[in-house]
Amino acid sequence: MTSTAAPKTDDRRRWFALAIVMTAAFMDLVDVTIVNVALPTIQHDEGATTGQIQWITAGYALAFAALLITGGRLGDIFGRKRLFLLGIAGFTLASALCGFAANPEMLVASRILQGGMAALMVPQVLSIVHATFPAHERGKVFGLFGAIVGLGAVTGPLLGALLTEWNIAGLEWRPIFLINLPVGIAALVLGSRVITESKAPKALKLDLVGVVLVTLAMLALVYPLTQGRENGWPLWGFVMMAASVVIVAVLVAYEKAKTRRDGSPLIELSLFKVKSFAAGIAVQTVFGLVMGIFFLTWTLYMQVGLGWSALRAGLTGVPFSIAVSVAAGISVQKLVPLFGRKVLQAGALLMAAGVLIYVYESRHYGLDIASWQMALPLVVMGLGMGLIVAPLTDAVLSEVPREHAGSASGLINTVMQMGNALGLSLVSVVFFNVVEDHMKAGAGNAAFIDGFRSSLLWAAGILVGIFLLMFALPRKPVVGAEEKAAAAQDEGEREPELV
Repeated sequence: MTSTAAPKTDDRRRWFALAIVMTAAFMDLVDVTIVNVALPTIQHDEGATTGQIQWITAGYALAFAALLITGGRLGDIFGRKRLFLLGIAGFTLASALCGFAANPEMLVASRILQGGMAALMVPQVLSIVHATFPAHERGKVFGLFGAIVGLGAVTGPLLGALLTEWNIAGLEWRPIFLINLPVGIAALVLGSRVITESKAPKALKLDLVGVVLVTLAMLALVYPLTQGRENGWPLWGFVMMAASVVIVAVLVAYEKAKTRRDGSPLIELSLFKVKSFAAGIAVQTVFGLVMGIFFLTWTLYMQVGLGWSALRAGLTGVPFSIAVSVAAGISVQKLVPLFGRKVLQAGALLMAAGVLIYVYESRHYGLDIASWQMALPLVVMGLGMGLIVAPLTDAVLSEVPREHAGSASGLINTVMQMGNALGLSLVSVVFFNVVEDHMKAGAGNAAFIDGFRSSLLWAAGILVGIFLLMFALPRKPVVGAEEKAAAAQDEGEREPELV
């Protein structure tokens, strides 16, 4: 039986429901970062190729990006609780498959499944919050969500390092995935009891053709970039990359036709007529690209090039994570209201400065560099990243019509993940190509330092491009992204259908 009612403020179960969905969000955030620090161990133990190492991370990001918007829409149509529980069950199963993977191919396939299940689970988190909590309580809830994001950023690398170093029951890297099993099972059991079902009264239709076209376009670009080096850059790789442009053109034409037909496209193309949104999407994409390049090459540089343990590499990254969290809080609360987009631009330049300091230090100290000597560039980069990541969504959404805020938010998250997947695939070009060439010249482990410096120089150039793109953002965002998304949600779901 279904009934229509506003969120109940006297229902204490909603706080238990919040704890469950926040745990799931935390599990996803940690799972993205926990893998990086274990990749060298996985490569050593399983004999994985460099392409497979890239796919372990890029496959997750690609599946997550391709299905993210559809996951949210499925929740609106069939029920957010139902999709959340389905997603967390699938995520837990995929984690088990990752943990018990018999070979690199099975691990890559399981990671792709894990990313797809995360795309069903994660969009329901904020939707459940909107349907469960009244507007006056959402500020507190979003504050908690921000704290969870910060905690996930710090916890993931450290947890991954500890689980890998401890080698529990001789399982080496596998506990980084198996740890999700008890958490996922508990969330599944408790969530089925305390989360209230809700649906959107006017949910849009699915656009499966759009999902297929987006996925094909990304695969046609990512696959040859990832595998091209190992296959000697064959002709078919360049043909695939050219085909990705054609597929994008077909996607745009199809989305226009679908908009005219039923008004429920996967991508709301009218949003790109808003200059600040179009520029913001470009910023999100290339920013994700930088992150994809940096974190993978940084891990390989420390553990393979410098020969550090997973634990030492994880601890080395703590100043970066703390700096991101501190700068993110200050930027939103204090700086952006006063200085607007200049804060984001300062963040891009600060990140570029940190990257260049890292280039200098890696060259100057070589294989003898110490963890404490990396603290300066990592803190500078972390502060810059914090100035960008927290207020960027606000800036991108500030001029978007309220009725499209939900679609715009989903698209922002999607392109960030797509940029990340593209960055991970580019590691073959900007890192492994250099390492391989210098290895052939007899450079030994120093080749990884050269590859890392090459990656950093690419990252610095891209960050300067991000700085320039940010001139198209509004000088001072007028309406916060969370407020605008909440307003759109309230407008469309003033009386959510509670099941």
